[in-house]
Amino acid sequence: MIVVPTLPVLGGACALHVQGEPGRERIRIGDPLGVARAWEQAGFRRLHFVDLDAVMGHGSNDQVIRDVLAMTQMEVQVGGGVRTEERIEWLLEAGASRVVVGTRALEDPWWLEEVAARVPNELLVAADVRDRRVVTRGWLHALGSDIIDTVQELGALPLAGVIVTAVHRQGTLGGSDLTLMEDVVEASTTPVYAAGGIASLDELRSLADRGVTGAVVGMALYTGAIDARAAASEFEE
Repeated sequence: MIVVPTLPVLGGACALHVQGEPGRERIRIGDPLGVARAWEQAGFRRLHFVDLDAVMGHGSNDQVIRDVLAMTQMEVQVGGGVRTEERIEWLLEAGASRVVVGTRALEDPWWLEEVAARVPNELLVAADVRDRRVVTRGWLHALGSDIIDTVQELGALPLAGVIVTAVHRQGTLGGSDLTLMEDVVEASTTPVYAAGGIASLDELRSLADRGVTGAVVGMALYTGAIDARAAASEFEE
């Protein structure tokens, strides 16, 4: 299993929120490129970049994306408001190792099937989950589909993986939903990346034991609850 630090960017700054709520911002760092370099220096080989402005539909952080892609050696997977094939192509041409798609991919399976065929093994689908139901549009819209059914359907496509976020745990340091992740891994033929609430090295080991391919970690790394160098050293793929 590999640990992937997250870099959420809002208004040009690194910003972490509890359960994704704008009014519950806990951490803000004005130099996102510096943050990316710090994770690279800690030994991480991959980074998860989220453009929160694009998620919210009021702009983008394209210059920050360009800077991070150009000035670090990490593999960077980039997401946030990616809803067109043109945007996918732009990110890949800019140097993203993978592109993360969420809302449109889950709401428009025909579109996802078409773009996945054009860029095989370069898309990660972000499936946000509350009460085992998939939610989209910044967690405001419940699709009604069960996450197990969703990952089984995604298994038919040439994807790089699926990122399953337990949104009720995200940013809380309350612990990963291990039962959810175990069930998802058992149902999925696509590599599974876990996110949401991960708070310790022991939890990372538990996720690895359950067959998770990668863990996307935010708050625990930024607060020091998980030692960055220890995580990067122990979990290298």
